[in-house]
Amino acid sequence: MILKRADYDMNDLNQKLESFIAGLKRRNPGEQEFHQAVYEVASSIIPYIANKPIYQDMQILERLSEPDRVIIFRVCWQDDKGNIRTQRGYRVQHNNSIGPYKGGLRFHPNVTLSILKFLAFEQTFKNSLTGLPMGGAKGGSDFNPKGKSSNEVMRFCQSFMTELSRHIGPNKDVPAGDIGVGAREIGYMFGQHKRLSNEFTGILTGKGMEFGGSPIRTEATGYGTVYMMNDMLDVKGQTIEGKICLVSGSGNVAQYAIEKATQLGAKVVTMSDSSGFIYDPDGIDADKLAFIVDLKTNKRGRIKEYADEYGVEFHQGKRPWGVPCDLVFPCATQNEINGKEAATLIKNGCYAVSEGANMPTELDGIRIFQEAKIMFAPSKAANAGGVAVSGLEMSQNSTRITWKEEELQVLLRDIMKKIHDNCVEYGRESDDYVNYLKGSNIAGFIKVADAMLAYGVL
Repeated sequence: MILKRADYDMNDLNQKLESFIAGLKRRNPGEQEFHQAVYEVASSIIPYIANKPIYQDMQILERLSEPDRVIIFRVCWQDDKGNIRTQRGYRVQHNNSIGPYKGGLRFHPNVTLSILKFLAFEQTFKNSLTGLPMGGAKGGSDFNPKGKSSNEVMRFCQSFMTELSRHIGPNKDVPAGDIGVGAREIGYMFGQHKRLSNEFTGILTGKGMEFGGSPIRTEATGYGTVYMMNDMLDVKGQTIEGKICLVSGSGNVAQYAIEKATQLGAKVVTMSDSSGFIYDPDGIDADKLAFIVDLKTNKRGRIKEYADEYGVEFHQGKRPWGVPCDLVFPCATQNEINGKEAATLIKNGCYAVSEGANMPTELDGIRIFQEAKIMFAPSKAANAGGVAVSGLEMSQNSTRITWKEEELQVLLRDIMKKIHDNCVEYGRESDDYVNYLKGSNIAGFIKVADAMLAYGVL
């Protein structure tokens, strides 16, 4: 569908949006997550470009909804029993208009092309928002590292990188970690690339400090999510101190979101994993969080063990969105808050959401949050702290230096504040309401779109 220049009323715009999405679905059948991600962005961008004919004539939105390339490959490896195993590997290089492709690698059995295309699409806008020269990409495999020995994980990572190495480079594509890909997996893949290329180059971020990593990279996504919340509250003359917070997840993002929220005086009362959630009305303090970090990082245990240790409630197979609260930080995975749960959160007192995971709120949930005029920071803005520090790690690798942790803390806080302010600039709809979703979509779009215009038709 070609968007023609014109002045549109809302009915025209809605028709344009539905026609655009219908075409997207025809070209990408069955890719529900990708459809959802593009719809969320297009619903903001189509009204924005309605009176900007250059973006329409050059079909910028249409071009942005198609990845530059999708790479799919076989990954063969041998388990500890000598069995040959076969997985599928992916790299979606979505857009490199403002810099090398940049985005994580996810190892999880639910990895599909649709999920990686949505993540790469989101990554393009997220990276644009940081102000750093990074394009958008995402990759991974349906390999499940849970229950595997370290030797099995090593063999898989080496096989995966043997193929991926053909498609990445410090000026081409710089992957990072994501779900299922932590320091161990990054180390194995970096070592294999070094073996294959006979070069020591910054082709991955999230590396260990011994071989080119950056301070606070581990903390950055969770910290940034809390900084975004604090900046939203500041617009209302409030702070996070004293607020009751719900956090989902128990991995890296959730852990450091809790750490920073607690440092700023909030009380976090929930965490979760795929088995259910815990509710601790006294709050998860530093000692309890240390227990969680050890449980999840070293013992690879289940969240119920926290409930057993501290005598608190464990709700099997459920998500924490029925607990009364002030603030919400969804930090687990995509589509973990549906419309019904969003309505329950509002009914129980929630008035602000900052997304730590990627696209954790379904479209119906977003609509309910926005109709209620609560503060809602989408993931492309709220969890951009991680990739921001990854971008800084790329800069450090290029110049062969390592910045001090104090310097990076200041840079991260400054980047998150600028992201917030850009969202306000493009998302303010009245004196008392900022549409952060619209603001982040437009702010992220403009930089990428203008670079695409400069290149002509590519």
